[in-house]
Amino acid sequence: MEQPDAVIHQPLRLKIMAALRGLPRGERLEFVRLRAVLNATEGNLGAHLGTLEKAGYIKVEKDFNGKKPRTRVSLTDAGRRAYADYVAYLRAIMDGDGAAAASRRSRYAD
Repeated sequence: MEQPDAVIHQPLRLKIMAALRGLPRGERLEFVRLRAVLNATEGNLGAHLGTLEKAGYIKVEKDFNGKKPRTRVSLTDAGRRAYADYVAYLRAIMDGDGAAAASRRSRYAD
C-alpha cells in the first residue's frame, strides 16, 4: 500500500491544512488567529508553514495593516487537491480498502 503524503501527515501540518480547508476558496487566515486556533507556538507554526509553502500547498502573504505587520495564509489549488487526496486515503483505510487509497492518491500525482 502506498504511504500517505509525508508533508501533510505530520499532526500540526494536518491541522493547518484542515483549518485552511474550512475557509471559502480565496479566503486567508491571519497567522495570529491560526496560532490561537491550533494552540501552537509562533516558532513551531512558522516552521510548519514554511514546509507547507515549500511544497506548494499554501500561500503565505505578508503585508501591513496600518503600521502593524500582518501575515495571512491560504490554501493553493495544489494544497486543496493534496488535502482531499490525503482525506480520501485515510477514509479508504478506515473503510478497509487500502487498494482504493493507493488508487485515489495516484489520481492527483500530476
